[in-house]
Amino acid sequence: MVTEAVLTAVRMASQTSKLLRREEVAEGTMAFHFEKPSGFKFKAGQFVDVTLIEPTETDAEGNTRTFSIASPPFENQLVFTTRMRDTAFKRSLKKVPLATEVKIGSAAGSFTLHKNRAKPAVFLAGGIGITPFLSIVQQAHHDRLPQKLYLFYSNRRPEDAPFLDTLQNLEKTNPNFHLICTMTEMSKSKKEWNGEVVPIDREMLSRNLTTLQGPIYYSAGPPVMVAGMKDMLESAGINEDDIRTEDFAGY
Repeated sequence: MVTEAVLTAVRMASQTSKLLRREEVAEGTMAFHFEKPSGFKFKAGQFVDVTLIEPTETDAEGNTRTFSIASPPFENQLVFTTRMRDTAFKRSLKKVPLATEVKIGSAAGSFTLHKNRAKPAVFLAGGIGITPFLSIVQQAHHDRLPQKLYLFYSNRRPEDAPFLDTLQNLEKTNPNFHLICTMTEMSKSKKEWNGEVVPIDREMLSRNLTTLQGPIYYSAGPPVMVAGMKDMLESAGINEDDIRTEDFAGY
């Protein structure tokens, strides 16, 4: 007998969504805004599979990509953000007409904010790895969570930093949210920058956190960066159970 729960799961797995708009959010990085399918549920920090329906071209990498949802659950759109590598999938997504439909899979993943509000969350993001954290910090602000949130955000230049303005404005309106950005290749930038200019390290964390022991740490970004953050935290004596990671490879 097929239960209603199974039928619901099948429907969720094959829902479609229309492309509403797209925008460049950093050099070589675009955000794609889609309708949120009716009844679609997710937690801030989760990801979904997006599949192109009858694309005009394809390649060996296929017609499906996994994206963290950059938008928070309270919004009525789903936003996916990606570096625009030269693949058939991304060329298609960039040029298809608005209102083009794609398939949206069910939300999955456990890279979500812990429930113990007394324990601060420390987010370590590199480049496009900002997407799950953008969803989390916006939802936390919307829900008026009392939890302390610290976001360390590393990019080469301000030009490469998706959603930098959004995050800076959020810090001004949420006293529980602290943003620490660093730009590691300012010699290649045409913009001014008065913040940090070295990679995220233990000394930077120590200057901005009351204590290194106690928070739950989350790291997302390129695999090399995420592995480096994990090694740095473990060498600082952070318990492995307090470290959560998510790699963004091939984006």
